[in-house]
Amino acid sequence: MKAKDIMTTSVITAAPDQTIGEIAAFMCKRRISGLPVVENEEVIGVVSEGDLLRRHEIGSDERPASWWLRLLGSNSSPGDYIKSRSRRVSDVMTVGAVTVDEDTPLSEIARLFETRHIKRVPVLRDEKLVGLVSRANLVRALAAASQETVTPTAVSDEAVREALLAELESQPWWSGSDASVIVSNGTVHLWGTYHNTDEQKAVRVTAENIAGVKKVEDHREQYMPQYITLGD
Repeated sequence: MKAKDIMTTSVITAAPDQTIGEIAAFMCKRRISGLPVVENEEVIGVVSEGDLLRRHEIGSDERPASWWLRLLGSNSSPGDYIKSRSRRVSDVMTVGAVTVDEDTPLSEIARLFETRHIKRVPVLRDEKLVGLVSRANLVRALAAASQETVTPTAVSDEAVREALLAELESQPWWSGSDASVIVSNGTVHLWGTYHNTDEQKAVRVTAENIAGVKKVEDHREQYMPQYITLGD
């Protein structure tokens, strides 16, 4: 799936000359945590709750000063002062918004959310705003995909075992020498040992995603290293 498949097309935007009070009230009314700032149909930034956290009006603008500011007897930088006291969106917004195009895969958008610590990303077409993808959109896409009806197909136990082993052997955490896999009537039986609970769960998840698997029974025991104490 791509951005165009899940994006919200009716995007609420802010103008750079709007006041902070207007935007704060609007965000509360519409129950949104951030919105793109648009000028001449181009996205020039994003204003979010994070940009409004430290404000002089509510006394939340104080923050520990760096050593050079303490030497100068100041507890804020010019940038902090602007951010906490300016009434214009253009002064407090995050400039240089992260954007994507319509054909950006959802995997890439999820990576951007994680690495850039953002909650939403504007979608552009020819540098113009056409949509918005948020974390909520990704969760809704997951919910829709999970509810899709999959028509069961007959898969032989041999085919299931081959597919499962192929997938397991492609993973660096799998040790085939410590375990054996038997498939009977669609039930995967695991025997042997596992090293930790994450590895145990990963094998189960792998099996559950193989077509034809009806059930997973893990009979393995956790590997416990044996230590030999040498006498004098």
